[in-house]
Amino acid sequence: MIEEKIKELTGRDLPAAAKPLAAYVPAQVTGNLIFTAGQLPTVDGKLLAEGKVGADVTEEKAAECAKIAALNCLSVIKAEIGSLDKIKKIVKITVFVNSSDNFTGQPKVANGASEFLIDLFGDKGKHARSAVGVNELPINAPVEIEMIAEISV
Repeated sequence: MIEEKIKELTGRDLPAAAKPLAAYVPAQVTGNLIFTAGQLPTVDGKLLAEGKVGADVTEEKAAECAKIAALNCLSVIKAEIGSLDKIKKIVKITVFVNSSDNFTGQPKVANGASEFLIDLFGDKGKHARSAVGVNELPINAPVEIEMIAEISV
């Protein structure tokens, strides 16, 4: 069961899905795909870190934040479809990195999420990915992730 593996890999249970910060839904199913809204690296309602990667947040801490944001994507997927065991594969993630000027380590930050998903799902966790440096993110988060997964319907 995926949730047991999450606890094994992270030392924590799958968190409850975060409530949206604005006028949107956390996840949307169309056909056999589920798309998540952007998820931040929050633990118990608080950001794991704040600020720009490369200035306020180290690349290593940002990679940890990416892992937590991916975990939060899985939380909203579970809330929408009832069980993470319905995930057939992770199709794509987009990792937005709140980057300081001249920071170019976005792929290394994104690896925090990618490696976690591959460890969790094995081959089903291998995915396409974009790692994008941005000027700002909501509530001064260092990372935000969107996920697309194929599910059993």
